[in-house]
Amino acid sequence: MSSFAYDVAILGGGGAGLMCAIAAGQRGRRVLVLEGNERVGRKIEISGGGRCNFTNLQASAENYLSENPAFCKSALARYTPWDFVALVEKHGIAYHEKTLGQQFCDGSSRAIIEMLLAECAEAGVEIRTGCRAEEVEKMDAFRVTTSGGVFESKALVVATGGLSFPKLGATDFGFRLAKRFGLRVTPLRPGLVPLTLSVGELKDYGPLSGVSLPVVARDAKGDAEFPESMLFTHRGLSGPAVLQVSSYWREGEEVTFDLLPGVEAADWLEQSRAEKADLATLLARHWPRRLAETWASRNALGVRLAHLRAEDKERLAGMMNRWTIRPAGTEGYAKAEVTLGGVDTAELSSKTMEARRVPGLYFIGEAVDVTGWLGGYNFQWAWASGHAAGSAV
Repeated sequence: MSSFAYDVAILGGGGAGLMCAIAAGQRGRRVLVLEGNERVGRKIEISGGGRCNFTNLQASAENYLSENPAFCKSALARYTPWDFVALVEKHGIAYHEKTLGQQFCDGSSRAIIEMLLAECAEAGVEIRTGCRAEEVEKMDAFRVTTSGGVFESKALVVATGGLSFPKLGATDFGFRLAKRFGLRVTPLRPGLVPLTLSVGELKDYGPLSGVSLPVVARDAKGDAEFPESMLFTHRGLSGPAVLQVSSYWREGEEVTFDLLPGVEAADWLEQSRAEKADLATLLARHWPRRLAETWASRNALGVRLAHLRAEDKERLAGMMNRWTIRPAGTEGYAKAEVTLGGVDTAELSSKTMEARRVPGLYFIGEAVDVTGWLGGYNFQWAWASGHAAGSAV
């Protein structure tokens, strides 16, 4: 036993922080969780429309973005989605698979929070809420000054999250702390975020707000493609396909959407040539009527399909299977699900999450440069990275 009041202090009572506390507490460590909000698990609470998409059974390194894509393999292998599902079942929480391996609570996401709190209590973890960290010093111990007092611990785990959802209390404290201890932080930007369109494009597509359709979204480099739904908004584009591809998008780049997934537009147009219907009517067989009419009008194609020139049909078919836009930007951290970037993984041990140059200092969860796809992957990283650190502190 150390002579300090706590063996480990954890900054942040989100998913990663609570999982770390459980793992450490179960090993007999004296654990203190310091949460700046008045209650823990705020992002868990609102996730999945209030039902918490708590993991994804398909989670693997291929579902994460990082400057070092292999970094997350170790933690993910040692605490799998099935490990978390077993914990959920142990507490009798009803759940279901929605799609693509995504696991949701049948009821409220509060069940996951209560489960984590129950595990913390059983492991003897002390949790203090309304305790926002203000300063950290390292002498013989880590000395943490908070809005609720000063605490010392042998080890310090930073689970302060990223910059997304500032209304839930998100700050850059964890990143500033890393830099203060000489650790590199990779460039930060919003991820899993709606994309905005230019003023000119909004004149045509803004009125389509609320219209959605299945698409395949692809980034400019061809690194990823996502066959999910796209939603028009009053500011641009959203929906699962757009949120997914946004994490790969960089300012100035283009994004491409196949608006007729599974249909070769050129062949379909040729087969429909003999019909007397206008283009908007034909498009409405595949798309919502409002989109079909807007598309036909914007492309000045009010004539019947049979009267279109070959080059116009070729251009139209290309646009339908490869609609390419250059987003004006994103809706920022206020609407972003996650923060891309974070503490450089080269600074950390992939096995323990400990800073290589600062013994006793750990970073987990969203604070690290590991960002998952939409669909439970970021929660699985929170559980896995938290468990890795909690098994080592």
